[in-house]
Amino acid sequence: MSEPASRLPRPAAALFDLIASDEDARVCKDIPEAACREMPRNFFLTILSNTASKIGDELASAKLVLAWLMAALGAPGFLAGFLVPVRESGSLLPQLFVASHIRRAAIRKWFWVGGSIGQGLAVLGMAVVALTLSGTAAGWALLGLLALFALSRGVSSVASKDVLGKTIAKTRRGTVMGYAAALAGFVTLGVGGWVSLRAESTDSVGFFAVLLIAAGLMWFAAGGIFAAVKEAPGATEGGGNAVSEALRSLGLMKTDPLFRHFVITRALLMSTALAMPFYVILAQQQTGGSLGSLGLMIIATGLAGGLSAPVWGRLSDRSSRLVLVASGVVAGALGLLTFGLSGVEGAWAKSEVLFAALFLVIGIAHSGVRLGRKTYLVDMATQDNRAAYVAVSNTLVGALLLVGGLFGVVADLAGVAATLALLGLMSLLGAVSAWRLEEVQR
Repeated sequence: MSEPASRLPRPAAALFDLIASDEDARVCKDIPEAACREMPRNFFLTILSNTASKIGDELASAKLVLAWLMAALGAPGFLAGFLVPVRESGSLLPQLFVASHIRRAAIRKWFWVGGSIGQGLAVLGMAVVALTLSGTAAGWALLGLLALFALSRGVSSVASKDVLGKTIAKTRRGTVMGYAAALAGFVTLGVGGWVSLRAESTDSVGFFAVLLIAAGLMWFAAGGIFAAVKEAPGATEGGGNAVSEALRSLGLMKTDPLFRHFVITRALLMSTALAMPFYVILAQQQTGGSLGSLGLMIIATGLAGGLSAPVWGRLSDRSSRLVLVASGVVAGALGLLTFGLSGVEGAWAKSEVLFAALFLVIGIAHSGVRLGRKTYLVDMATQDNRAAYVAVSNTLVGALLLVGGLFGVVADLAGVAATLALLGLMSLLGAVSAWRLEEVQR
């Protein structure tokens, strides 16, 4: 084991010791000596780049911003239903094949940088669509650009976790992701306040174009910052033919019981992501769907990340397994509570504030799931198998997310509240599965 020798100015080095300190504060457990010396610098660069990318994500949110934009442009309603599946599955499904190409490169940060630029270009293209097209043409153009965005995101996702594992030591990774999510959350909070203040004028497509241009610039900034990360060359074995390597990697589900258990747990806990649009739909049904409600939802999103992410991040560095348990229980209980509240009469049960509060809690739970499962996966893996672990788990979950679209059918048949109750039960099963996982933070 080694200690990070800071190459930062003294104030920055002191800040690193303050926010990344614990009983093993200056010990690098699983990265080489050279990487350990660069860790304080890489720590802040990773936080800044991830913060910029997360701000871009929120400004171009598929489930909020793009959905409202499609409606403003007069696109057919059924196209809006494809936004979240294209956004999520489009970034996850190709990763199993992308990973083998990334594996051939000893330095992998450039894949993250290239993916970030691709996402920025796609979002800027959406801004052009907002200003030049309308109706069905605008809807299809937005979906096509969202698919390009998702593919670029998939490349960045595989590379980011691999670079994180090479540059940041165990017991610091959750902290990095937590602070990035928190900083982005506070910016999102400000955006939500702005939307609320402009509630009477947010039907202007120019407003959405401004948001999308800002999102694109954030992605360019994220790529520029990440390019400055000091990454040591890594192993390049396993970078053969994409199809054969993909099939070989899928064999991990059979040969690696801990990884298989993790993927099952993650699949159950994807219910937190699937539930979020249904909370929005229920709020629209119960409150009349004003744009003021959209602003409150965005504020709730910002608060969820800003308040909970640093806590989830630090807790994940101690036990990401227990973070998954706790967030699964919170999401499950909330789904059942919301189902119960749906039958309550009274103005308070239909207030915008109540649904913003529900969205805040599910956002906190989802933040815990995201940080917990990312930290667990990175710490469970080694430098030799991390890229394969990320690619296999993301590809399988991406396929299941497409199947998760069937919950929309359930909502049509049984109602939105019943769907949230079902997803809540799924979250509770995920919590039980997480409880049975092995500890990897040791």
